[in-house]
Amino acid sequence: MKVIIAAAGTGGHINPGIAIANKIKEKEPDSEIIFIGTDRGIENDLVPRAGYKLKTVEAYGISKKISVKTLKNNIKTIKGFSQAKKIIKEFAPNVVIGTGGYICGGAISGAHKLGIPTVIHESNAYPGRATKFLNKKLTKILLGFKDAEKYFEDKSKLVVTGNPTKVKEEKFTKEEKTNILKQQGLNENLPTVLVFGGSQGAKAINDAMIPLIKQKKNSKYQIIWSVGPKQYEIIKQEFLKDNIEIDKIENAKIVPYIYNMSEIMNSVDIIVSRSGAMTITEISLVGKPAIFIPLPSRSANRQVDNAKVLENLKAAKIILNEEVNSENLSKSIDELLQNPEELKQMGLRAKQIATYNVEEKIYEEIKKIVK
Repeated sequence: MKVIIAAAGTGGHINPGIAIANKIKEKEPDSEIIFIGTDRGIENDLVPRAGYKLKTVEAYGISKKISVKTLKNNIKTIKGFSQAKKIIKEFAPNVVIGTGGYICGGAISGAHKLGIPTVIHESNAYPGRATKFLNKKLTKILLGFKDAEKYFEDKSKLVVTGNPTKVKEEKFTKEEKTNILKQQGLNENLPTVLVFGGSQGAKAINDAMIPLIKQKKNSKYQIIWSVGPKQYEIIKQEFLKDNIEIDKIENAKIVPYIYNMSEIMNSVDIIVSRSGAMTITEISLVGKPAIFIPLPSRSANRQVDNAKVLENLKAAKIILNEEVNSENLSKSIDELLQNPEELKQMGLRAKQIATYNVEEKIYEEIKKIVK
């Protein structure tokens, strides 16, 4: 099988594409798979690291705002449609799969014009505009959450598969968990809180975490904190203002990005994060209690909708982006850690929405439409 996967911008778009690619390779080792992305996103790190070739095009999304910058970006994006179509024509895939990012518009449109089957995977509980816009050009729409079905009038193309992810539940022995924490320079006897804001980091979360750590509010627990590659140096300098070296902070491991996320998620006690669709999926799979700080959106509160899926099950708490600070975040963590039995029950409730064999289901759906 020859496959093109269009994914760009964030780990929440790229990692599902890699998970799908890995399953296709597992089933059909002779398959040829390439990715289409941009030259500025984290796909430039994650895709080659996973062993796949990345082709880049220009894509910024079409903006209605009038300015010199948006006009230039709109022109580049339109040019990117032609670039994507050229790549597709030359590679001649059996199917083009979109897993997120502005790149999907050009890739799906180009494939449709060339008569190539197209699939998009919509990971959110509230579908993005791109999925609705591309509806008529899609052969099949795969959904991460059943809640998303109600937003489509024509349900003939819909298949609920769940969200593909590299994160899986892993049952570590006490010794294995101890070794994982020691590799992070942490203590196996303290509760561990994982903090991250998605692959790019999240300023609101980072701004709340800095004083929390400076004031040593985490004296009774330890933190693994992924701040985002672009924010790491800024935060490093922020700590240096108080003569604190970022890699010598007690009870804290601060990194730009976590590559072994499955291993880390399975080793911690609480997760503090944004509530992107992939994060919700991963937390439900590993069965961990969570505190969500949803990314706000002008057009639709997708991350709030995602977070409420677990909040409604009493598996998570929500602190709104505009309200989060070191005081209420610290208080929320402390309250959860004071009740180990409730923590355990929250984790079990999170598992109620876990979907298994997702990549297998997606592979089967792709095989149905491949010529």
